[in-house]
Amino acid sequence: MSEIRPLRPDDIEAVAALFQAIFRDPAAAPPRSLAAYLRRLYLEMPGRDPEIAPLVHVEPGGDITGFVGVNALPMRHGERRLRAAICGSLMVRDREADPMAGARLLKAFLAGPQDISFSETASEVSARMWTGLRGVALPQYSLDWVRLIRPAAFLVDVAASRLKAARLALPLARGLDRVARGRIEPGGLRWSAVPGEWPVQGGLGVAEIDGADFAGLVESLTQHFALRPDWAPGQLEAIIADAGPKPDHGEAVFARVEARGGKPVGAFAYHWRPGRVARVLQVLARPGQAGPVVDCLIGDAARRGAAGLRGRTQPALLDAMLGRRIAFTHVASTVVHSREPELVRACRDGEVFFNGVAGEHWSRLIGGSFE
Repeated sequence: MSEIRPLRPDDIEAVAALFQAIFRDPAAAPPRSLAAYLRRLYLEMPGRDPEIAPLVHVEPGGDITGFVGVNALPMRHGERRLRAAICGSLMVRDREADPMAGARLLKAFLAGPQDISFSETASEVSARMWTGLRGVALPQYSLDWVRLIRPAAFLVDVAASRLKAARLALPLARGLDRVARGRIEPGGLRWSAVPGEWPVQGGLGVAEIDGADFAGLVESLTQHFALRPDWAPGQLEAIIADAGPKPDHGEAVFARVEARGGKPVGAFAYHWRPGRVARVLQVLARPGQAGPVVDCLIGDAARRGAAGLRGRTQPALLDAMLGRRIAFTHVASTVVHSREPELVRACRDGEVFFNGVAGEHWSRLIGGSFE
């Protein structure tokens, strides 16, 4: 009979091979750098809780045929300290031979000692498994948002995701975008593009900072959430350091949004390349400042030459985004599970700080390179 047990150091090579076969290139051997990163991510990160561990599905002969990645995240609900678990990659080899292996892995994970469990990358199949095990999907956290800046370059970038040769059209797209953006009055709102002059309310300014300074802002800018991370020593700093190098997404930008007196009212982090759609990792804003902070993000990406912006929603940002010609789509679901109804209610009501640095998208498994 198959067994589900915690990940051990000597399992890493087999898990890397499984990850390579399912999510990358099954015809190639897994790079050494992939195994090294999986070891760091799941066995060596600050904040690791030995009782909240990744799990492997092992066949009677000893072969590892399934895996669920798990990272512990200390949290706080009011004054109460909690143990949270973030569920990452859920993968099973030969699902046809054992169609229930994934469900058994997820069930074993949810039966762990944590007070609350999350995932922000649940596919339709995974989301059904979560809800079948009394988990709850969170629609307000489950949307990707998109803002066009340079429409022609945006279309080229989308086409190039299927056919790389489409990037040859980027010089032409740049010319078309200059014309299109030049026809929009300063500050004008259009679904198709951002004008060359993009004003920001309240006289806020943007200052580029490094990852360490960004990490130093996260706690103060998330204090208003009822349910929020209570990072272990060194944990947030390690997460931000991992979030920086994402060659598939481009160069990392960390920025502080500040009032005239220099007081920080928000911050954002994203990855960009000229003429490409920038990937937003995190937007932080003090209550009442979400709109101007989003404006600062859009203006910064436009100034650098991004074709558009794409990120993950937070309920605290939705009202501001609705008036800024931002579109929404559903790619994957954010799901939560807890045996405590009060914690689930807080999540349903948008009172939890989750997604981005308090989730999975910071990991190099999304946008990283392991060649």
